[in-house]
Amino acid sequence: MARPKSKESLDPENEPPPGRRDGSNAKSRPRPVRRSSRYSPAEVHEIFRRFSVQRPEPKGELEHVNAFTLLVAVVLSAQATDSGVNKATRALFKAADTPRAMLDLGEPRVGDYIRTIGLWRNKAKNVIALSQALIRDHGGQVPDDRDELIKLPGVGRKTANVVLNMAFGQHTMAVDTHIFRIGNRLGLAPGKTPEQVEQGLLKIIPDEYMRHAHHWLILHGRYVCKARKPDCPACVIADICKADVKTTSIPAPLVPIAPGETAVAENQQP
Repeated sequence: MARPKSKESLDPENEPPPGRRDGSNAKSRPRPVRRSSRYSPAEVHEIFRRFSVQRPEPKGELEHVNAFTLLVAVVLSAQATDSGVNKATRALFKAADTPRAMLDLGEPRVGDYIRTIGLWRNKAKNVIALSQALIRDHGGQVPDDRDELIKLPGVGRKTANVVLNMAFGQHTMAVDTHIFRIGNRLGLAPGKTPEQVEQGLLKIIPDEYMRHAHHWLILHGRYVCKARKPDCPACVIADICKADVKTTSIPAPLVPIAPGETAVAENQQP
């Protein structure tokens, strides 16, 4: 007669994975990537409180004059630097700052303006195609809906989230390489994909900080928690940070950073 199962064995968390038996010699499965934040709600609140003191009104570094030019600039920024995009779009946006004007300009001339940007031929096609779609489907206006934005040529989830946040003030999280790195390096919102990191951040960031959270994280990743070597002595959250690679637990002085200082820092990047 088989022994009755103990109370512990009835716990689903203690049962072996499907397809395996207790005591088998099968190779153990790799441990799943941690999906929960390593920080308490109080710690997350303090992280973003400090970011808000450091940069009270953070601004995106892509130059634009309206929702349409913002959309175009973000599309052009794929695999390109913000400064490189800005150099090309200053003249482009003087010539065309609406979908109709861009369409009238035509693909060859758009290409001439953005020739210094990587993948410029394909991007010129997308800019014309999305201008056509905006005129045809949205009366020439940029929609404030993610699903509609993603339907536009050259627009993915990250681009849509940037436009929704910057042009329409929606509490979105556009996960670029900087935010993806920070989410995983710090254990703030671990995830294997940008969307997993996005959902993790949306879950833990207090609503009062969501309006600017996207920019704070990007700027922190660009100037402090850099890809090759984080500048921990310059980090205002060094005492809270739980990254394995951090080199100090002494936070940098919490003082506001003027926009001009950010530009200087960008020029000093290797």
